Amino acid sequence: MLHQIQELDTRIFLTLNGAHAPWADTLMYWVTQRNTWIPLYALLIIWLIWQYKQAAAGMIGALILTILFADQAASGLLKPWVERLRPCYVSYLSTKIHLVVEGCGGTYGFASSHAANSFGLAMALWLLVGRRFAWLGWFFFPWAAIVSYSRIYVGVHYPFDVLVGSGIGIGAAYAAVGIVRYGLSKSKRSKLIS
Repeated sequence: MLHQIQELDTRIFLTLNGAHAPWADTLMYWVTQRNTWIPLYALLIIWLIWQYKQAAAGMIGALILTILFADQAASGLLKPWVERLRPCYVSYLSTKIHLVVEGCGGTYGFASSHAANSFGLAMALWLLVGRRFAWLGWFFFPWAAIVSYSRIYVGVHYPFDVLVGSGIGIGAAYAAVGIVRYGLSKSKRSKLIS
């Protein structure tokens, strides 16, 4: 069963990675780079502070905790435990892969921390402010999907790596936002008691 899943994952990877164009190579190269998104993160933090003032501290804390949980689950736990090679390190695939980035990254790829972090951020934002600002979901979920897809396009992750990473990110968001909300509600109660 596991072998069949790996074969299907490889076939889907080769199909998606094989559908490339020079203009998309350039675009996906920039999409997949973490530093590309630093201005977006800075704008998001400034917007949260502008919109929510002091309450933004808890929201930013929840976002940071989400990324910490998502990244550690994907990179700190699963990658060294599962030890699934990235497709760009699999010798029989080397002539079939369209590798867009200079290096392949770490040896192991399951699960994608890019997918975990981007979907974690999108989900945490949705949980925190999605009812009031629904447009954030319309921006950040497609953004997370494009960032995640870019990992397949550039040749460094299988689709299943990305799907599992996305699920990890969503779970991390629920956990982090829940923890921060619980902590804030406890601190408000303790202030009322004293």
